[in-house]
Amino acid sequence: MPRPATPSPPPGGSGQLHPERKPIPLETLHELTRQLLSVPREAGTPDAAKARELIADHLRGLGYTIEIQRFFFSPASLRAFPIFGAGLGGLAVVLLPLLYSPQAPPWAALALWAAGLAALLVLVSGVGLGWVALGESAREDANLVATRGSDRPRRWIVAHLDSKAQGHSMAGRLIAVWVTVLAAAALSVLTIARLNAPVDAVWLVAGATLALAAGFLAGKGQLRGRSPGARDNGSGIVAALTAAEASSDPSLGILITGAEEFGLVGARVFAHLHSPGLQDMEFVNVDTVDEEGTLSLVSHNTRGQQLAGKLEPVLAQLGMPVRSRRLPIGIFVDSAPLARVASAITIGRLTWRTLQRIHTPADTADGLSLETARRLGKALASN
Repeated sequence: MPRPATPSPPPGGSGQLHPERKPIPLETLHELTRQLLSVPREAGTPDAAKARELIADHLRGLGYTIEIQRFFFSPASLRAFPIFGAGLGGLAVVLLPLLYSPQAPPWAALALWAAGLAALLVLVSGVGLGWVALGESAREDANLVATRGSDRPRRWIVAHLDSKAQGHSMAGRLIAVWVTVLAAAALSVLTIARLNAPVDAVWLVAGATLALAAGFLAGKGQLRGRSPGARDNGSGIVAALTAAEASSDPSLGILITGAEEFGLVGARVFAHLHSPGLQDMEFVNVDTVDEEGTLSLVSHNTRGQQLAGKLEPVLAQLGMPVRSRRLPIGIFVDSAPLARVASAITIGRLTWRTLQRIHTPADTADGLSLETARRLGKALASN
């Protein structure tokens, strides 16, 4: 678990509230949005910190009390998937002689595959969770927690602040994940088949090709360039801030998480610090709201399905297709760690065209009105 920089109080309590700071004059949400989307917001950078302060000042002007919940995280976590892809390709090359040779013991390939895969999974888990830094220095980022009054919020509107750019888009990452899963399944089948007889060369070539393709595609997941993150997740920030403006109800809280793109770090930190007191709360995470596509309500368990069922008829009144679904393989959202301790869902609206933009420098505000995000924020604040 990434470590908090300082202890943090329960939601709605006292903490790093900066009472000495006087709120700046309230800017319009339109101007704030323009400033937020004008620069990339990679977690742990000065641009991300500046964006967080702009949001904090805006919310203070609306009468919210602000807690800045700081933590450290390892940027090496994004290297977990490329390492897994490269390891899978290397493991396939080592397996080939054992799968093909009649002289090799029938169990040798299976033993090597099981041991190699287990070791690879342990390594990438450690990297992905921030336990293995791979020589990279830790970065500091933060969650922004906004509440009204002393009562604990009943519903939290959640959105992550950070953006990133990689060697492939989200669409490219999904393809890489699917190829990697297929390659791992194919190699598993081939090693089991070797228990009966040597594997035919045609199948070996097919399995090795899949594994090498997985390594190549996964390797493109390294950070490359910068992205303004207009859709992912400037749109979610706009929805959350619209909800904050539309409601004066102290039972509504705003949670702007940090380092989501580096393994849901901010949401995991928040859930870890506050888990004893979150059971009766609702978390509605808004992540990527484009102007086209179906409005998806993504849940992770029964409690999330119940929350989605409650919101679905309300959101259907927005005049766009709405559906409840489970999270697709290869996509990670802040509601996942929150769902372990409370009722939590993620709401998003996107198409394959959206997926081809996000996580690239092309995720700009061009052609994005943010009207859907504003309407969504108002609906979540009033129901």
